[in-house]
Amino acid sequence: MENAMPPAEGTITTERRGALLLVGINRPAKRNGFTPRMFRELAQAYTLLDDDPALRVGVLFAHGDHFTAGLDLPTIAPSMQKGEKLWPQDAVEPLNLGTPGYRRRTKPMVVAVQGITFTLGIELMLAADIVVAADDCRFSQLEVQRGIMATGGATLRMAERAGLGNALLHLLTGDEFGSAEALRLNFVQKVVPKGRQLDEAIRIAESVAAQAPLAVVATRLNALKAVERGPLEAMAEFVSVQQRLSRTEDAAEGLKSFVEKRPSRFSGR
Repeated sequence: MENAMPPAEGTITTERRGALLLVGINRPAKRNGFTPRMFRELAQAYTLLDDDPALRVGVLFAHGDHFTAGLDLPTIAPSMQKGEKLWPQDAVEPLNLGTPGYRRRTKPMVVAVQGITFTLGIELMLAADIVVAADDCRFSQLEVQRGIMATGGATLRMAERAGLGNALLHLLTGDEFGSAEALRLNFVQKVVPKGRQLDEAIRIAESVAAQAPLAVVATRLNALKAVERGPLEAMAEFVSVQQRLSRTEDAAEGLKSFVEKRPSRFSGR
């Protein structure tokens, strides 16, 4: 993917590809270390995905050899010490924590990771939905080595995916582990040879985008509710959500295409 030289403080690239929005982390000279500008632009890209009805799925990836080494601490520390958020109010929060004053993403996000994927990198991929990792990944949640705590979701999602003991093994030592371990712990869903991770992420995203958009969003949100709020709350909305979906144009198209034995052409209505 062609890429012009980014500014010194980095940037986030966006590219529309049909119904996909490709979101690129772009500061390769600094191993894609995140600055305030990059956080702000990432939130803006996630907000664009949710707000544009022509877009159905996001793909987060990184330019260069590495996904991200994490925070650029010298530029981030002042905001951290003040307890300030690094993205605008009312924007979609990339870490999907449900912080008051910020929006949660509704549309799916597929992530391609490679090389160094430290701290924030792990938290961004766990905050997304489906992760494809290159076989050269180096993962580390090393905040304890810097005297701070992981507050972007790692303490929640690593334990949810891998169990408390497995999560604490990596959270409390800050050790480095590879793609095979990340796959074993359910942090990533697929491991592919280096260089193929973005293509595979796009392939998965295109497959998701071909489905009925309203049903995709509802399915994702229900699964998320089951994890965060419990199965009883998720089950409680089965009837109402299914009633709403069954009355859509896409549900009618799904039935018609089944009868006519042809691929469905969904409109998102």
